[in-house]
Amino acid sequence: MTNYEENIEVQGARVHNLKNIDVTIPREKLVVITGLSGSGKSSLAFDTIYAEGQRRYIETFSAYARQFLGGLERPDVDKIDGLSPVIAIEQKTTSKSPRSTVGTITEIYDFLRLLFARASDAYSYNSGEKMVSYSDEQIKELILQDFSGKRVNILAPIIRSRKGHYRELFENIGKQGFLKVRVDGEILDIEKGMRVDRYKTHDIEIVIDRLVINESVDNDKRLTETIKTAMYHGDDVMMVIDQDAPKEARYFSRNLMCPSSGISYPNPEPNTFSFNSPKGMCPHCNGLGTLHEVNESKVIPDEKATIKGGGIAPLGEFKKSWIFKQLEIIAERYEFKLSDQIKDIPKEALQVILHGGNEKFSVVSKTLGVTRDYKIDFEGIVSFIKNQYEDSDSSSIKRWAKNYMDKVNCSVCDGSRLRKESLYFKVNGKNIAELANMDVVELANWFDNLMDELSEKQKAIASEVVKEIKARLRFLLDVGLNYLSLNRSSKSLSGGEAQRIRLATQIGSQLVGVLYILDEPSIGLHQRDNEKLINSLESLRDIGNSVIVVEHDKDMIERADHVIDIGPHAGRHGGKIISEGSPKELLTHQTLTAAYLNGTKEIAVPKKRREGNGEKLILKGASGNNLKNVSVEFPLGKMIGVTGVSGSGKSTLINETLYPILNAHFFNAVKKPMPYKSIKGLEHIDKVIDINQSPIGRTPRSNPATYTGVFSEIRSLYAKTPEAMIRGYKPGRFSFNVKGGRCETCQGGGLRVIEMNFLPDVYVECETCQGKRFNRETLEIRYKGKSIADVLDMTMNEAVSFFEHIPKIHRKLKTIKDVGLGYITLGQQSTTLSGGEAQRIKLATELSKRDTGNTFYILDEPTTGLHFEDIRVLMEVLNKLVNKGNTIVVIEHNMDVIKMADYIIDIGYEGGKGGGQVVVTGTPEEVAKHKKSHTARFLKKELS
Repeated sequence: MTNYEENIEVQGARVHNLKNIDVTIPREKLVVITGLSGSGKSSLAFDTIYAEGQRRYIETFSAYARQFLGGLERPDVDKIDGLSPVIAIEQKTTSKSPRSTVGTITEIYDFLRLLFARASDAYSYNSGEKMVSYSDEQIKELILQDFSGKRVNILAPIIRSRKGHYRELFENIGKQGFLKVRVDGEILDIEKGMRVDRYKTHDIEIVIDRLVINESVDNDKRLTETIKTAMYHGDDVMMVIDQDAPKEARYFSRNLMCPSSGISYPNPEPNTFSFNSPKGMCPHCNGLGTLHEVNESKVIPDEKATIKGGGIAPLGEFKKSWIFKQLEIIAERYEFKLSDQIKDIPKEALQVILHGGNEKFSVVSKTLGVTRDYKIDFEGIVSFIKNQYEDSDSSSIKRWAKNYMDKVNCSVCDGSRLRKESLYFKVNGKNIAELANMDVVELANWFDNLMDELSEKQKAIASEVVKEIKARLRFLLDVGLNYLSLNRSSKSLSGGEAQRIRLATQIGSQLVGVLYILDEPSIGLHQRDNEKLINSLESLRDIGNSVIVVEHDKDMIERADHVIDIGPHAGRHGGKIISEGSPKELLTHQTLTAAYLNGTKEIAVPKKRREGNGEKLILKGASGNNLKNVSVEFPLGKMIGVTGVSGSGKSTLINETLYPILNAHFFNAVKKPMPYKSIKGLEHIDKVIDINQSPIGRTPRSNPATYTGVFSEIRSLYAKTPEAMIRGYKPGRFSFNVKGGRCETCQGGGLRVIEMNFLPDVYVECETCQGKRFNRETLEIRYKGKSIADVLDMTMNEAVSFFEHIPKIHRKLKTIKDVGLGYITLGQQSTTLSGGEAQRIKLATELSKRDTGNTFYILDEPTTGLHFEDIRVLMEVLNKLVNKGNTIVVIEHNMDVIKMADYIIDIGYEGGKGGGQVVVTGTPEEVAKHKKSHTARFLKKELS
């Protein structure tokens, strides 16, 4: 075997901060790349190896196709050998469309649709009977058998219970050569100008033929023709009526049809069960399952108020306007005053005010003895709000309307998203919506028992599809996602969940010889499920794939076949390979990673836990998603860890319930919390700060200085220098985003794009400003001898000492340095920051805001993308905040953080329906003693 068939050889990689490194990665092995956050792990894995794999794939297309794809930049690397097709599974969260669900991403729902289209039984929604369908030959046999020797009429139904006069229809039928029709059960001759009462509902059928049924050859031929004609006109449905008993009609259909009521369904196809196709979606909610409906109790919050005093919330207090004029006319008509309490206003008057009305009336004036005519033409407040929400182009008007609306399940499909007919196709007694509502464990069990319940014909049709579905469900269980259901919207998934779903989909495709690159798949995963994840990655490797994982997780590093450690530090001080080999060899090296793995360095458990300030925040009766009426106490002045297996309800409790309540209380935010009963203790805190996982600005014009807001302060400082004031420069002069001070050749980008047809675009340094982004006049303004461009090139460490006498700037920069980002430059493009770095810049921005000593911080997995050493630095920053009296709530799976907490709230016991309860609360030592908590098991090991 040649060398590059066994290894992937990378030579001379210089992307971002990589220092011209050579690395050999064994193929068909599980390889972990680790190192400090920002040391260059993702630069090697994604920006070098994956980018080159992608580029080579696109090179195989014709030049014509490539011009539409836009070329990919060649990574800055001398050569890469032994590269196989590459698939990257990154943490980019999935589609934000409300139509995307777990079922559609994993394609399990597509297989379910196929199963239902081919192997389901249809039932009538009128009578509940099983639907039947016949071929033309079967229909003929049935007629010969059941109507032998009788005189019958054969009819084609064309109108079913609809209003109208149908004059043109009768004319058309006559033109086609038919002589008789049956209208509402009575057979009539077609006459010129014939019509029916347009305000009544009618059933109309064409009389195709009248004949005596017998076995003769002529009759047989005539009957065949008649059936064909009747089916053509009746849209695949026909009726047979015995002339002696004209009231009883027998229906026959090529489609599925209810034998007693005659309703028919079109034959099912996969689209019939898709909520994204007009054939399957519920027509009322367009397949979304939810609607925004106006809530009348929000329109009239207090029935004791008066209309004049602002009792109708959207209208506010009385003013001279057309709408109040209309209300006065309604008051005149229904004999009440606008100053009456709303509860005393007649019901029918309220009906008109809310839902609109249209009438004329006269009022006799008692004093003048004259009659005055009035006209009410009022749209109704509820209808007005609804129309504004649905039709307005302005987002602020939509937001205004939304204040008076609730998101409710669609009343027609009851949240199932599908039209009525689709829900009456069943397999083993269940319709497709019921299956999509089950969580993965339940669904897998249902499929395990399915084959025994099917008929022989169904088994033959379904066996392949069921095998596919079972395999895909198994993979979802293998990556620890047993608590999800197929109809869970993909925008409600966390980054780690979305990544593991994509991993399950990839494992399901059973490709061989592929190079998979994963970015921290263990995020958001409880230690208990880590085992399952590692097994999944090993099974990918065992079928003949190479797997590269960028990861900080101890278990993952220890189970790898080969580990590459990049360092020694982060940013410009990293980008070298400091050790590589098997995990055992790694332990013997003198590196930070090795020190934490072999125990020479560790994040120490605190000697004693903080007592807090004695006050509590008490949340009662939280019942959103899977929470089971949970009540929780948050002791203030402590670091609180919220733990529990994935899907147990941690995010629902903190991000969806607690944070929106606090945010609405302190900052009048509009996001509605999930249902809860009460909250006490808000007076003990005075603001809330939430630091979540959403990325910071992802354009090359965004950088740490602009994101944290420190650049505005620096620009103001430069505008106040004597030279700038003489020249009349304002802070805007020092921005590279607006005209005036920036270099106009590159428009402040510092780079110019040269478009190459058929080749990737080339970025070159702007020749006018040499990449400095500003024009010459702006750069002449100096502070302490440095121009604004020099400041953007400083690292945080340099800038902290440079600006130490300017408190506003110094405080923000110091915070960024404290969270361990001293090595990044102020002007570094946000697109080149690693996930862990972006997360910490966001953290630093929030932490640099003045804390009051009563601030409530909420952090959602702050250790994302962080190495053991980075976590130690982060915990020092957080501890400082808590020592000042603030409260920090951390949702976390990382044991190093959990063991540092003063108080733990463990939610479980399982994920999904098996979760949503508080398992145990207390200090880490108390929690570790709990017998049933999954967190306790792992915490015990850490504390011992």
